[in-house]
Amino acid sequence: MLAPLVCRQPAAPGGPVSATPPAPPAPPAPARTALRICPLCEATCGLTLTIEGTRVTGARGDRDDVFSRGFICPKGAAFGELDADPDRLTTPLVRGADGELHEAGWDEAFDAVAAGLRPLVERYGPQALGVVLGNPNVHTMAGALYPPVLLQTLRTRNLFTASTLDQMPKHVSSGLLFGDPLAIAVPDLDRTDHLLLLGANPLESNGSLCTAPDFPGRLKALRARGGTLVVVDPRRTRTARLADRHLAIRPGTDALLLAALAHVLLAEKLTAPGRLEEHTDKLAELAAALAPFTPEAAAGACDVPAEEIRTLARQLAAARTAAVYGRIGSCTVAHGTLANWLVDVLNVLTGNLDRPGGVLFPLPAAGPRPRPAGPGRGFALGRWHSRVSGHPEAKSELPAAALAEEIDTPGEGRIRALVAIAANPVLSAPDGHRLDAALAGLDFMVSVDPYLNETSRHAHVVLPPPPPAQSAHHDFAFNAFAIRNQVRYTRPAVPLADGLMDECEIHARLILAASGLHGADPRSVDDLVIATTLGKAVADPASPVHGRDPHALAALLTGENGPERRLDLMLRLGPYGDGFGTDPDGLTLDRLLAAPHGIDLGPLTPRLPGILRTTTGRIDLLPAPIAADLPRLRAALTPDPAAFLLVGRRHLRSNNSWLHNVPALTGGTNRCTLQIHPDDAAPLGITDGTRVRVTADGGSVEAPAELTDTLRPGVVSLPHGWGHDRPGTRLSVAAADPGANVNQLLDGTRMDPLSGTAVLNGFPVTLLPLPAAAPLTPA
Repeated sequence: MLAPLVCRQPAAPGGPVSATPPAPPAPPAPARTALRICPLCEATCGLTLTIEGTRVTGARGDRDDVFSRGFICPKGAAFGELDADPDRLTTPLVRGADGELHEAGWDEAFDAVAAGLRPLVERYGPQALGVVLGNPNVHTMAGALYPPVLLQTLRTRNLFTASTLDQMPKHVSSGLLFGDPLAIAVPDLDRTDHLLLLGANPLESNGSLCTAPDFPGRLKALRARGGTLVVVDPRRTRTARLADRHLAIRPGTDALLLAALAHVLLAEKLTAPGRLEEHTDKLAELAAALAPFTPEAAAGACDVPAEEIRTLARQLAAARTAAVYGRIGSCTVAHGTLANWLVDVLNVLTGNLDRPGGVLFPLPAAGPRPRPAGPGRGFALGRWHSRVSGHPEAKSELPAAALAEEIDTPGEGRIRALVAIAANPVLSAPDGHRLDAALAGLDFMVSVDPYLNETSRHAHVVLPPPPPAQSAHHDFAFNAFAIRNQVRYTRPAVPLADGLMDECEIHARLILAASGLHGADPRSVDDLVIATTLGKAVADPASPVHGRDPHALAALLTGENGPERRLDLMLRLGPYGDGFGTDPDGLTLDRLLAAPHGIDLGPLTPRLPGILRTTTGRIDLLPAPIAADLPRLRAALTPDPAAFLLVGRRHLRSNNSWLHNVPALTGGTNRCTLQIHPDDAAPLGITDGTRVRVTADGGSVEAPAELTDTLRPGVVSLPHGWGHDRPGTRLSVAAADPGANVNQLLDGTRMDPLSGTAVLNGFPVTLLPLPAAAPLTPA
């Protein structure tokens, strides 16, 4: 049982009341503006903030931003409200001997971290510690720069991230195809003639693994120039309504449809890989492997007519340029890795991989320089396995769905301590009830989080980062998926408030406390990273600083602090960098600071074969793990006769579980309702507002029905990220309208075996309408 949060309150004032009239209030500070890159979704739009004193009072799109050109969505417009959320923690919390969380100073908090983590690691070894990284990490500089250092220091293999709840199939398929799990080709939206979208709703999500401000405007421009947009989705989403053609596919069958499309291209000799052919292996083996997936064989399972599949394949082949793009709906399903593999197989077969107007590999400014073409180390799966169920690692991560069992299953090697950074897996992972109980049984937990939420309420120490206006920003992650090469950096728009600690310093001090170096200067973490990076660079014959003195190079770095010096280092060594003087016109932090709206680095360009890191130096069209999983896909040609399949849905004014406490971003369409087709609702006696109990493998939840014909019959939809009804949190707005946790319907056993990604879409459920007087069961 969690103890209630105890907050220290100031003593009431006492003494006589002065007869002196109060001084007149000081005049308000004049309003000013400041630039900030929006951290609330993957579009990374530039914002112009209006600031009065230290408060953000308005936000609009930055019309001079080199990438977003003034575009803004409701999330960006609500930046000030999020920034000033009164429920944000402003001081660390430490659990005392009474079992309650108390406000504490920063030194006390890090003393508690060191005292809680190090003895456990020293007694039980590094595998007694788990690390959980949530989605917001990729939206901050600190989340990009410091967790890798923490993991290297701790040497634990128990890493769990949001990737196995959304995008890991794309990483695995890219790793198997190209040898690098981060080599992800993105659609060239502004130049393509034909775009096929699967399981993506960018008019609501603003894009995913495709960083594109004003995705809606770009899709409209595609159609205005005579291009074709095809959307495959069981829901008639806002994106689908914009399309030339919408295929309301049966949920979870994306891989079957894609396999049938590839089959048509191969059988009808419509393939035209062009220059890709000299860089590709196993084309003949691919044709044999896909032979069973004829349009006729796939039609029944997909519920898409065979002739429609043939027409779609022929149009894809005939387009002057084309791009196939699949996202969350094609990842969080039973065959997620196969679906993402087939996305790029189609791009290869049509010659559109690494081609303007097709899909291309970005070249981010703070990323590595291109390497000479040739064989690489390749990509391997299952280098180790989880302790309890033996799940293979993927990209050094274990499935988030396995976290609870790794904590609550007794035995040597169980997780006893947890570091959670910007993570709320109680809501975002399957079977939150089990994970909730497991977290309560940990010996120690530290959470870096601005909120006391459903997960951080279990922590022994909570370290709150400052509001986003008080943090600098550069998109290390999303520039690697951007549809145009560019670079932007914004310093804090508002000075760090008294009593708060910069997020980068929080991470650096956490690393020191967890590694046995508690009390050392946090700047030493950045100094060590810089020294290590330069040491490798000067020893690398391909580096522009090969043979130079690393200490002299470090002295050349500029920046006001360690994170800025590290950014300067990455820019100088990056593909557009000055190479510490070897290219006088190259990029440095100083040049970037002189361009407050960013620097445009040009459109994406072909990068093959240099991008390839397979052991052959060629594209592996039929990797062995993929071939071994195809029999499972063949079995799916006979569909499960479930009455109802459940899918999630995106909201433009939401992002997973972390924006439900902002009043401006709740209400309207952003509600936790069970959408159901009227033809399905009528026989069950369900009308708008009827409370419905939804049941699946992991249990039941209840939600009000919303009748809509935007769903295909046999499909129901609940959004992700809700369920804010647990005690002990400090989320007043979210708790007032908690919604139902859709992930509680799952017990974690449904998983894509190659990537370890939880199946969050396309699973069977049963429905039971409840009488109006029935008590609501907590989600």
